[in-house]
Amino acid sequence: MMTPDQLIAAQKSQVETLFALGAKAVESLEKMLELNIQTMKATLHETSDAALNALAAKDLQELASLQPGLTQPVTEKLLAYSQHVYEIASGTQAEFAKAIETNAADMHKKVQAMVDTAVKNAPAGTETAVAIMKSALSAANNAYDSVQKASKQAAEVVEANFNTVTSSALKAAQTTTPRKRNAA
Repeated sequence: MMTPDQLIAAQKSQVETLFALGAKAVESLEKMLELNIQTMKATLHETSDAALNALAAKDLQELASLQPGLTQPVTEKLLAYSQHVYEIASGTQAEFAKAIETNAADMHKKVQAMVDTAVKNAPAGTETAVAIMKSALSAANNAYDSVQKASKQAAEVVEANFNTVTSSALKAAQTTTPRKRNAA
């Protein structure tokens, strides 16, 4: 069994981990807010410039010629914004996963130490119960490892798909804009 000092140390470690994750969440929120403020400032400036250029156009043909120059930068900026949001979110998720993994490994060591202590102090005739306890612990560890591997694989697939979609969208925006220019 755990001594009171070990129990207090374990609880202290859990509280420290909780506050570290809270700080990481706040840091991620700060990054998102900063990104959104920068995006709003840039969009306001660019919209103002576009409106002034549109008002300065002398005829419809000149006004129509301004449109392709607006479409591609907006699409590229939207994709860049999405990429930044994804990077912030995936970085935060990675930090959380790392902390959880570290915490789980520490907990595994402590549980394993308790099981080892219980096995050493088990009275004669409890071999079956000890074997069942060891088997349950082994099954729980295997299940946890499987979930961790599946989670990592899923994250890799999501990242690859996100990068593919972003790249495809950017290429589509770049090929569409020249066609619009040629049509005008």
